[in-house]
Amino acid sequence: MDADQISLFALLGAVIVLFIWNRWRYDVVAGMALMAAVYLGIVEPDRAFTGFSHPAVITVACVLVISRALQNSGLVEVLLRFLDGTKRSSTGQIAANCGVVGMLSAFMNNVGALALMLPVSIRDAKKAGRPVSTILMPLSFASLLGGLITLIGTPPNIIIAAIRQESLGEPFGMFDFTPVGLVVAMVGFLFIVFIGWRLIPSKDTEESTDRFHISRYISEVKVASGSSLVGSTVGDLEQVCENEITVMAIIRHKRNRLAPSTAEKILEEDILILQGDSESFQPLFASPGLVQVGDNVMTREMLQSEELRVMEVLVMPNSVMEGSPMRDLQLHARYGINLLGVSRQGGTPMFRLGQVRFQTGDVLLLQGVDKTLGQAVKALGCMVLTRKMHKRRLRSSAYLVPAVFVGGILAAAFGLLTVPLAFATCCLVLVLMKAISLRDAYRSIEWPVIVLLGCLIPIGESLHSTGTTELISQSIYYVALDAPLWVLVGMLVVISMILSDLIHNSPTAVLMAPLAISLAEIMDMSADPLLMAVAVGAASPYLTPIGHQSNTLVMGPGGYQFGDYWRMGLPLDVVIVGVSVPMILWIW
Repeated sequence: MDADQISLFALLGAVIVLFIWNRWRYDVVAGMALMAAVYLGIVEPDRAFTGFSHPAVITVACVLVISRALQNSGLVEVLLRFLDGTKRSSTGQIAANCGVVGMLSAFMNNVGALALMLPVSIRDAKKAGRPVSTILMPLSFASLLGGLITLIGTPPNIIIAAIRQESLGEPFGMFDFTPVGLVVAMVGFLFIVFIGWRLIPSKDTEESTDRFHISRYISEVKVASGSSLVGSTVGDLEQVCENEITVMAIIRHKRNRLAPSTAEKILEEDILILQGDSESFQPLFASPGLVQVGDNVMTREMLQSEELRVMEVLVMPNSVMEGSPMRDLQLHARYGINLLGVSRQGGTPMFRLGQVRFQTGDVLLLQGVDKTLGQAVKALGCMVLTRKMHKRRLRSSAYLVPAVFVGGILAAAFGLLTVPLAFATCCLVLVLMKAISLRDAYRSIEWPVIVLLGCLIPIGESLHSTGTTELISQSIYYVALDAPLWVLVGMLVVISMILSDLIHNSPTAVLMAPLAISLAEIMDMSADPLLMAVAVGAASPYLTPIGHQSNTLVMGPGGYQFGDYWRMGLPLDVVIVGVSVPMILWIW
């Protein structure tokens, strides 16, 4: 190995370790890797940012915008009406919900399809008295299986098609993934519906207030005559405690004033219902005149009124809350809402509530005025888990959104336009039709994913320019020299699966696709079966909650532990390998 190859191996090893460590978000790690590659001389400075103009990046961004337009159209609600007759059994509900989310995922973003079905599945499970845990992991896995079916179903397919175009002169078509992907998805779906969900540890359904253990953070204090707090505001009190406590209610003249505003003045003889860790209350007791009168056991009914609502919400990817502690967000002062509790992996974080750094997949219990609460949840980038599902009549214009989308798909499928150009045209038409606003269009793009791809693509190209892919390919070739072809295809599927579980599916595709092409050149064979093996493996992160955002999102609502995923994921991986390898050899 020469110096560039040694440097590149060291860099890739460091990147994989950082992805697994998960201390920094994946787009930050990708940016660090790109800068390191430039400074090490692996990537030329004038090539550093060419990844952002890569066809795969443009296509991924356009698919995200179109997915949001489909969600806004309301057409998906038509599909949900077919679920009403499937709630009688767990198998029926899982089959119906997974079937819908899998079909949606074939043509829209996996996370978007899951987000549409998540509240519906939780609502139906609770109505039927079933543990939510039996429903949500199958739903997440079905969203990933659906992505195997088409070019635009998952980013790895888009990336692999673009890399094929650069290396071989022609990309994969819109439905080139379908023969293998559809069969794998159908077999995986049958496994999930009839066997897989039974392997998941059952978690008992709990009331929201029990799950969040609100009572452990609640205290009553009485403001005595002469207290320094008399005449100050609720906002002043919360600032004294560095915004690590919340004034949930003020009992004044035997009347409850729930969720008082930050401008509410504190009077003598007021009894304050405070929420926070005991350590957070210490600055209050440093001044005389504040008397602790006991603990208050709160129920969900006591936290609500005609004007106030209590709502469970899920922290979504790219939320403004992600990575921030409660004290920095100042939810009460800025948004007029109270944070009542945080649930992570079905339990409460084992440290002070005010110091919790919110993560994607956290379930929050929020309290606030109905209209204010809804606006705050949207501004914070969260999704309501416990909302009521209202049936609405579709407007005739709603059917224009899928019509435009189908037009783009057909234009790409018949070679009239390239895939990026076809979907960019769809986005422009949808904006001009006002099917999606410019603000929603920009918000719908997962910029961390775009940055991730834009930064890693030049590094992936350097694998070829430095001869690193040839070096790795020759090593694999000598290992599998006397083995039949199905062993090599199976190896690529399994290696891609493992990497996808650890470092995200998009980086896996960026790293493994050039390797597959190089290996095919050494073996003097078509690269297509090896690329398809990488596509199936990269899109199959079922063993951990960190391999894909869909798995992360269901972790909190489902109450799953990190080790729960392999119970259904490992047998599913075996099924996928057993089906995909012969299908790839037969079709390709």
